[in-house]
Amino acid sequence: MNDKTRWNTKHQSAPMPTNPSAIVIEHAKRSLGKKALDIACGIGRNTHYLAKLGYEIDAVDLSDYALSQIESSTMIHTIETDLTTYSITPNRYDLILNINYLERKLFPSIMAGLKEGGILIFETFITAYGEGYHNPSNPDFLLHSNELPTKFCDLTTLFYEERDEKNMYGEKVKIASFVAKKNT
Repeated sequence: MNDKTRWNTKHQSAPMPTNPSAIVIEHAKRSLGKKALDIACGIGRNTHYLAKLGYEIDAVDLSDYALSQIESSTMIHTIETDLTTYSITPNRYDLILNINYLERKLFPSIMAGLKEGGILIFETFITAYGEGYHNPSNPDFLLHSNELPTKFCDLTTLFYEERDEKNMYGEKVKIASFVAKKNT
């Protein structure tokens, strides 16, 4: 099954979160501008939240089904693309979100895509050791401890945390949350 089919099936059959991520609610206000990018936006839970705050958002995802669930709005521009080959336009965004997705090839493009003073909000799964943790079968989809502050060391870290949480299936996982600012 190709990635697009797999993600379309997942979005259609599994209950996806509809509330915006807590980290987005807490830290989006740090952005001084209103041009945002939502990487792997899914059905648009964070995209819709930012649109209500007055952001113009590029909402990017591989799943055409997920993108079809995003409300039509002059503030939201959906982009259907394979994120493994996607290139972010340099110096374009005041705010970039990367929630529950990991494609390390995007790291340089993410940094370049931020305007001076731009904010990055990045939150996804991290390798968890010990009994009772659920880890995806492919370790490429998991961050390493302190990987985000290390890989984005050219940005100023505003917040970083690694914590235990329950995923949408009730499984114990470890999450890394990172907020940083591009220096002016």
